Amino acid sequence: MARQIRDGTLQSGMKQAIVARADLGMGEGKLAAQVAHASLMAYENADRRDKSEWKGSGQKKVVLQADGESQLFELADKAEREGLAHAVVRDAGHTQLEPGTASALAVGPAPDDLVDRVTGDLSLY
Repeated sequence: MARQIRDGTLQSGMKQAIVARADLGMGEGKLAAQVAHASLMAYENADRRDKSEWKGSGQKKVVLQADGESQLFELADKAEREGLAHAVVRDAGHTQLEPGTASALAVGPAPDDLVDRVTGDLSLY
């Protein structure tokens, strides 16, 4: 599905990338919760147009892995520089993680190629 021109290029598709820390050894349920938190937080930070287009196109998401906290924050800084909606999840510490642990980052929703500028080199979780 072609998209209108943005930043001088024709865009196709919208997505959100959620990056979770693989080094924390989170259980499956914990991982799912952190990914969900990140997705919703970044969605709330997106502009109205991106929210609407993403919702209308199936809310595509991809879950990727980061090596550790420093990589998560490097990616968040890159998303900030690109002007993309993003959010870092810091765990409350009620179950598996220490309070304040940065566990996940979501980037987007935004055009696929813009999200890929930040997360395109990462492996699937």
